[in-house]
Amino acid sequence: MDSTRLSAAQRWMLGLSCSAVALVVASMAALYTALPEIATATGASQQQLTWIVDGYTLALACLVLPAGALGDRYGRRVVLVVGLFVFAVASATPLVFDSPTWLIGSRAVAGVGAALVMPSTLSLLTAGFPESRRGNAVGLWAGVAGAGAVLGIVGSGLLLERWSWVSIFLAMAVAGVVLMIAGCTIPESVDQERPAMDLWGAVTSAAAVGSIVVAAIEAPARGWLDPLVIVIFVGGVLAAVVFTVIELRVAQPLLDVRLFGRRGFAAGTMSVTVQFLVTFGVFMLLVQFLQLILGYRPLISALAMAPMVVPLVAISAVAPWVAERVGLRLPTFAGLVVLGVGLIAVSRLTVDSSYLDLLWPLLVMSTGLGLCTAPATAAIIAGTPVEKHGVAAAVNDAAREIGAAIGIAVAGSILAAGYTDRIGPALPRLPEAARGPVSDSLAAALQVADRVGPQAQPLVEFAKAAFIHGAQQSCLALGYLAFGAAVLVGIWAPGRPRSSADPDPTPERASTRLTTKR
Repeated sequence: MDSTRLSAAQRWMLGLSCSAVALVVASMAALYTALPEIATATGASQQQLTWIVDGYTLALACLVLPAGALGDRYGRRVVLVVGLFVFAVASATPLVFDSPTWLIGSRAVAGVGAALVMPSTLSLLTAGFPESRRGNAVGLWAGVAGAGAVLGIVGSGLLLERWSWVSIFLAMAVAGVVLMIAGCTIPESVDQERPAMDLWGAVTSAAAVGSIVVAAIEAPARGWLDPLVIVIFVGGVLAAVVFTVIELRVAQPLLDVRLFGRRGFAAGTMSVTVQFLVTFGVFMLLVQFLQLILGYRPLISALAMAPMVVPLVAISAVAPWVAERVGLRLPTFAGLVVLGVGLIAVSRLTVDSSYLDLLWPLLVMSTGLGLCTAPATAAIIAGTPVEKHGVAAAVNDAAREIGAAIGIAVAGSILAAGYTDRIGPALPRLPEAARGPVSDSLAAALQVADRVGPQAQPLVEFAKAAFIHGAQQSCLALGYLAFGAAVLVGIWAPGRPRSSADPDPTPERASTRLTTKR
């Protein structure tokens, strides 16, 4: 095989893998702009709306690690195709059954399909590409995955401009079917040894991840010190401890937890978690800023975030090449610092800020993500044997989903606390019936003001200022978190390799046990 040029089959596999991961990541954020319309059409409560979005993330986060192991054992292509089929059928369900309960259930099942798809896309690339081109392929994949949320917001905004919220589900179903058919044309790859499934490891890992994600989802509504939130979180930690004990004792573990002793693997996992934590946290804030403060329609607000994609994908394509020469430490440290700078800049926005005041921090943030996303993913993959790349890809994906869920919870909690603190002095002057909605959120306050008329303009200005205060505090917290992670990675991550000719021998020895077939 010529390692300097990609064959047509490899280019096809790269395009399909990037398209599939873009679809499942875009699905996480595609409903952000449609939630008000879904609430009106279905009568869904705020809690039901939360689970329509987060049911997908929860199922994906819980099952992505066992799904990666299934791909290694039974074939990555077949798991990819099955996952796309499940995703497509679940996405089509709301076309027939559109009650809130059905929406929550269908989104959870779609998350199961996405869990099968995500690790398969990356492990197919790492198994199907020569080592000399693997970094570029992983870099492009990581860039597309990182931009998937923006693509989902833009796509849903375009659909909502002409059609109803149902069109989003139809589009996801059609895309899933097309990619499922295309997936049947790529070569199969599988671990020839076909190790036995670690069922107890799968159960305890799902329990650990699921409990931590549920605690993060419920915390903004119930409070971080709510007894139920604490019990669920502690249960997740205990499940993680049990999972670790099991994996250290079984002969063929679902995930060899000793891999976290490798600096590159551990630092890469931490970096990916932080990246998605701060990114999805700030996305939740920015969608509201664009629509509630700047007054943009869903389509315009989506297009306003689209410029982030350009530097993110462009820099991700070359970042692995840089990391190969200077090590993981420098690009990851620099990327997290630049990301933090962008978040601090976002925290300086005011009620009077324009879109241009937001645009340059968005581009700074996407530059930072481009620098550190692909090297972190490449470090996770490089730290595992080739026949276990499905599980390594699942670790990468689980880190993304856990980070996203916690980021939304943290950003939402700080925003709510800041808004409540600032809006409080205005509440005694309002009628009793209006105090509850106004204290809940800026969106509810604007609805109250719209019903009252022009005389409510002082309330509008006061509520917007309260929202901006909460958003500023939230962005500051996310920015400081990015800076803290940058310091830890700067100390922990491996620097420049001593010799490019002396890589970790484990993956090379393991590659002989991998089979590829059509």
